Amino acid sequence: MSIATSKITPCLWFDSEAEEAAKFYCTVFDNSRITYVSHYGEEGRDIHGKPAGSVMAVMFELDGQKFSALNGGPRVKFDDAISLQIECADQNEVDYYWAKLTAGGEERPCGWLKDKFGLSWQVVPAVLYEMLTDKDHAASQRVMHAFMQMTKYDIAVLERAFEGTAQ
Repeated sequence: MSIATSKITPCLWFDSEAEEAAKFYCTVFDNSRITYVSHYGEEGRDIHGKPAGSVMAVMFELDGQKFSALNGGPRVKFDDAISLQIECADQNEVDYYWAKLTAGGEERPCGWLKDKFGLSWQVVPAVLYEMLTDKDHAASQRVMHAFMQMTKYDIAVLERAFEGTAQ
């Protein structure tokens, strides 16, 4: 029996917070659920060092995207080399995800943040992609300049920069 139903499922390595993180993420995103939790047994304890009965792995879905989370110990930490990107339809979505995911975490430049577990996220308005790929090179460069000054994206400021009416 395969526990993953898609070919590619991101696996997030935690020290011992996999289930806590999965539960938290499921509260942030609609259409989310924990689908499977496995536990360590005595086998391999000399290697993994985890007590029998403790959570080993959690399979979960965030808005339909499958993830796994592993309690693999403190050897591996998250870094900015990988992040999860949230495409937001409007400012309300940007504000919602930003508030939820920065709680206990850290704001970073250009729509990036680290959540309370140290995982990097990008909270990006969908309209940003349209502006940056527009045929009007000067407009896209004004948008680039504007967003390089931001932490959380402000769509109204980006739109004014695009239109050339920014103050």
